[in-house]
Amino acid sequence: MSTRVVLAEDSALLRQGVEGLIRNEPDLEVVASCADLPELLQAISEHRPDVVLTDIRMPPTRTDEGIRAAEHCRAEFPDIGVLLLSQYVDARYVRALLGQGTDGRGYLLKERVADVAELVAAIRTVAGGGSVFDPKVVESLVRGRDRRGEGLAPLSAREREVLAEMAHGLTNAAIAGSLVITQRAVEKHINSIFSKLQLGQDDGVHPRVQAVLTYLAGDAT
Repeated sequence: MSTRVVLAEDSALLRQGVEGLIRNEPDLEVVASCADLPELLQAISEHRPDVVLTDIRMPPTRTDEGIRAAEHCRAEFPDIGVLLLSQYVDARYVRALLGQGTDGRGYLLKERVADVAELVAAIRTVAGGGSVFDPKVVESLVRGRDRRGEGLAPLSAREREVLAEMAHGLTNAAIAGSLVITQRAVEKHINSIFSKLQLGQDDGVHPRVQAVLTYLAGDAT
């Protein structure tokens, strides 16, 4: 069965390009293509897609239409995944998205659209209830909070290094290679990070990034 996608983007050129990329995937189907929030909300109600792939800023106000669409889906159609596209990192939007819960939610920079495999993988992940966040988004939040000295004080220097690598979405094996330590040591550091920051445990890459984002974008200090 195909994953049904509703696409929303006010730039006709980008919308047509993304639509073409998605249509080339045999397991993905674009059921509606929209240029503004009213069209998007109508398409969601009419088609009940598996995933909404939407720009954050669209007509009529070009402010937070994508966030509002995500809120609408969470309230009315909680099984629909939402993948937001943005030209840049904006912590306000990340916080707003995470405030609704992280299951079936994603935030990618538009530059990722050029990487077809990454975009398609993100759509599939969100459709399955997982979460996907652009590594640059996470890196920006890590640096911003670290500059303010908030929240990370309980962590050792090595744990901060591991957290930074986690924020880039690296697997345990990749973190071990980057920091030249054993994978077992990485696992111990991650468990310690979660314990000190009071974050939930995880079994895979996406839940780990989800936990890091939940902490970084939230109100905890």
